[in-house]
Formats: sequence, C-alpha cells, structure tokens
Amino acid sequence: MDANLKTLLKEYEQKRNLAEVKAAQKKQELYKKIPELAKLEEDSNIYALDSIIKSLNSGNSDKSLAKNLKSNTTKKNQILKENGYDIHYLEPEYECKKCKDTGYINNNDDKELCSCIKQRLYNIAYNNSNIYDLENQNFDKFVLDYYSDESDKEQYGTKVSPRKNIEKILKTCHNFVDNFDDIKTNNLLFCGATGLGKTFLSSCIANEMIKKGKVVLYQTAPLMLDQIIDYKFGKSNNNVFDAILNADLLIIDDLGTETVNSLKSTEIFNIINSRILNQNNKVTKTIISTNLSLDSLNSVYEERITSRLIGNYDCCLFYGDDIRIQKKLKK
Repeated sequence: MDANLKTLLKEYEQKRNLAEVKAAQKKQELYKKIPELAKLEEDSNIYALDSIIKSLNSGNSDKSLAKNLKSNTTKKNQILKENGYDIHYLEPEYECKKCKDTGYINNNDDKELCSCIKQRLYNIAYNNSNIYDLENQNFDKFVLDYYSDESDKEQYGTKVSPRKNIEKILKTCHNFVDNFDDIKTNNLLFCGATGLGKTFLSSCIANEMIKKGKVVLYQTAPLMLDQIIDYKFGKSNNNVFDAILNADLLIIDDLGTETVNSLKSTEIFNIINSRILNQNNKVTKTIISTNLSLDSLNSVYEERITSRLIGNYDCCLFYGDDIRIQKKLKK
C-alpha cells in the first residue's frame, strides 16, 4: 500500500473513532436526561435479538422486526424534536458524510477510494499548496471593486468596462460549477495579464468543486509537462499522467510559460484531447489559465491545439489594472 495512503487511513481511523466516541458520550448524556429514549433503544435491541433467534430456529426472517424498528425510530425522532434536538443529533458527526471517515465507498459491490481521500492524496503528491487557500479564495471573498467601471476602448479594445467584463466572467464561472456534470458544459480558458484574478477564480471554482465531492488536480504547465516527460523517459516514478486524465477537474495554470517544443506540444494536445473525450464514462472538465492572448496562443501552439481550445472552451478575457499593484498602493 502507498505510504501516503497508509498514513491517511490511520488518520481517518482516528477521526472515525473520535466521532463515534463523542456520539456515544452524547447518547449517554441524553439518555440520562430523557430515559424514554434509552427504553426505546433497549426495546429495539431486544426485537433484533429475538428476530435473529427466530431466524436461526426456523430459517425464516421475522417480518415483524422491520415494522417494530420503524415504529421505534418514529417515536425516537418525535421525542428528539419535542425536546429541541435534531433527529440526527445522536449520530456520529463524521467529517465526510459519503464514506463516514473510512476513506472508502461501495460502488457496485466494489470498494473504491472516496473523493475526500483521493483529494488529500492529490494534494500531497501533485498539487501546489499555494493555490489551495480554500478559506480565503472563494466566491464570497472575490472583490469586484478592483475592476474599474470606466470604459476605455483604446486601452482594452472593447467598450465593455473591466467591471462589467468580470461580472460576466463570474456568471460563466458559477454556471460552470452549477452544471459541471453536464457534458454540454464547456471547459474554461482564462486569458489575460498577471494580477487580474485568473488564479483566484480558479481557486474559487476548485473550492466549490471539492465541496461537491469532486477531485481537483492543480498543475502549472511547466511543472506538469516536465513531470510527464521525466516519467516517460524513466527519470521519475511519478506517473502524473494517470492523475491528469482521471481528475474530475484539472486546472492548468501558466500555460505558455513552458519552453515549447514538439514533444511538449504533443503532450499538451494529448491532455486536452483526452479530457475532452471524457474517457472511462466519466465527465471531466479542465480550466486553463494563460497570460497569452488568443492571437499569441495561435502563434505559439499548433492549430490542432488551438482548435480544441476554441471549439471546447469558453474563453474568458481578463483585463483591467493589476490587483496586486492596487493592493500595494492602498497599504
């Protein structure tokens, strides 16, 4: 077993045990306060034990068990509500509701890693930690005030102000999140100079998708391509290509900052094309961020790459004043 997975599974076991201990403590305290709840659980245990004994003796299941247990559950929920408690109050508060902090979920009678632990493994092995400041990089903290209301066609090549433009981009990003699993939803291409919010918005989307249980892989283009080529030439055991193809959301940052050659160009095409095809009967989406303009992309990359981008990506053109510089001036 992979060492990182082994370490995480131990951590998950500790989290699960702690949640179950806390639930047992809450149950003990509440049963002292409301003895009727303790009596209902005791009755349910007796019903279950009697049913097992009857089943062993007769070979038939006791049909009355389900009815009695359902009746007791209804009574228990009613008592909890009457005393101001949520009906799930006595259940363990697992960090992940999907796998109940086991790290695994059942899929057609097979066990597979839950998205929560897959994400942790991706973060350890591949993701740059500096993009996943999920507490601070979210849509609620995206500040529109850094984008001017002033239109300047001469400077920006359009009459649309930076503020109106970013509002449109935000709408596109929210639509991407809300309709992620729709195969008709396009990928996203963020173009524009540095300091205009491309990476921040990528993180906002990553944040939302992780909340939805999707696995997100973040890679800068230069590092990603170097890792792929090193693996293919036997210089590394790190097969990042499988992760690139299988991640629900792949974010490629800084496309165009890599040294472009025929080998890297081929790898870029393979990644873009493979993920468009949604292999393994699974919808996968990609966000590509670049400081290059569309014209520059056309001149740097071969036509088969740019045609995939134009045909399968919604292009979001960022423009305005550098936010980093604005923040420094305000200090």
